[in-house]
Amino acid sequence: MARACVICGKSSIPGNKYKRRGAKKLHGGAGSKITGKTLRRFLPNLQKIKIILNGSVKKSLVCTSCIQAGKIVKA
Repeated sequence: MARACVICGKSSIPGNKYKRRGAKKLHGGAGSKITGKTLRRFLPNLQKIKIILNGSVKKSLVCTSCIQAGKIVKA
């Protein structure tokens, strides 16, 4: 089972981590240059809580945005 929200299906999305070198022009440098890019994952804020799903109580992963929006009923 993938780490994804049961309600909205939110899961990790790919991104990049940039390695920079040099002082910024704002601070008197020649400008910062990107010297390397590495792949990374942006993970959703998932919480394991007891919810009522299809009439039964289940412990499942739900993202905090769904909890805050009231899309679930806590057991």
